[in-house]
Amino acid sequence: PIPRVPWQSQTSGQYQRRVHGEQLIIVGLLKGSFMFLSELAKRINLPVKVDMLTVKSYQGTNSTGNVKLIKDLDLDPTGAHILVCEDMIDTGRTLIWHQRHLETKNTASVKLCTLVRKLTNRRKVNIKIDYCGFECPDLFLVGYGMDYAR
Repeated sequence: PIPRVPWQSQTSGQYQRRVHGEQLIIVGLLKGSFMFLSELAKRINLPVKVDMLTVKSYQGTNSTGNVKLIKDLDLDPTGAHILVCEDMIDTGRTLIWHQRHLETKNTASVKLCTLVRKLTNRRKVNIKIDYCGFECPDLFLVGYGMDYAR
């Protein structure tokens, strides 16, 4: 089961205890995660760097099943602990792609954090979410930075 945490404060507290004293990079998946990432980063009481990745995996409201990298990291993540910050997990393809992509960069660890985990039959991959804000039914969500057609 996915550990459920009440919003950003507990998530940030759990994570900062895990990586205390080591290099931490929070990686946001643009554009949908920027609001959540901002709130989360403010609550981590450690030196933290922030970077962004941009991919495209949706056409309108439907996942294409393919992930296309638009913008990679600017920072070198070698040896760093990476916390991937995502707005929502739906099919899981984008998040698993990001996890694998970042693991190829010789990071110390890659942990996954999502604001919303959809309870859906459309999940295509089995993926471990380390930190989850909320779960919701399989509905199309917009707002709080979640964008359309990405």
